[in-house]
Amino acid sequence: MDWITTLDDLHSHYGAPSLPATAKVTAQLTPSYRTFLDRSRFCVLTTVGPEGTDGSPRGDQAPVVTVLDPRTLALPDWHGNQRIDSLRNIVRDGRVSLMFLIPGSTTTLRVNGTARLTNDRELCHSYTRDGKHPRTVIVIQIAEVYSQCARALQRSDLWTAGDSSQGLPSVGTMLQEASGGVIDATTYDTERAGRANQGWW
Repeated sequence: MDWITTLDDLHSHYGAPSLPATAKVTAQLTPSYRTFLDRSRFCVLTTVGPEGTDGSPRGDQAPVVTVLDPRTLALPDWHGNQRIDSLRNIVRDGRVSLMFLIPGSTTTLRVNGTARLTNDRELCHSYTRDGKHPRTVIVIQIAEVYSQCARALQRSDLWTAGDSSQGLPSVGTMLQEASGGVIDATTYDTERAGRANQGWW
């Protein structure tokens, strides 16, 4: 195996990026980037901490983030499984990246920046889903924002290949295997279906 171990080797192997690849990067939202965020209801939040990196899917019925100003985003933390991996990382190391997707679009919008966590009552209560509010809100200061090359989504046919979920193992099956049988797949899947119908817990 030939390993690439220096930046010089890496750069000589790939060459220089094109002008559009570098010109698209801005330190704040442009009108077009703002429009994309206003339409996106799903993103992946990546954080880093002493234990390593963490990627967390985030979704909402409305835009997944709120634009507070051209350099600042707010991401409500809706109730989940209480692992709070991303939140622990943010408290200890504010560096974050977000990747925004919109069904049908082959454009991905990426944001890199720093985040802080707040339980400010006014901000938390500005979000309401079925009478519920997030416990905290992640406030992100933008360092870089840019659109991503469409090739990954085009290669994968993510939006046009149809439903590929047939035959996938259930979450209960995954948990039963991972826990060595401590969690029963059938019981978990039955209870999970009921919890899913409760909406914004």
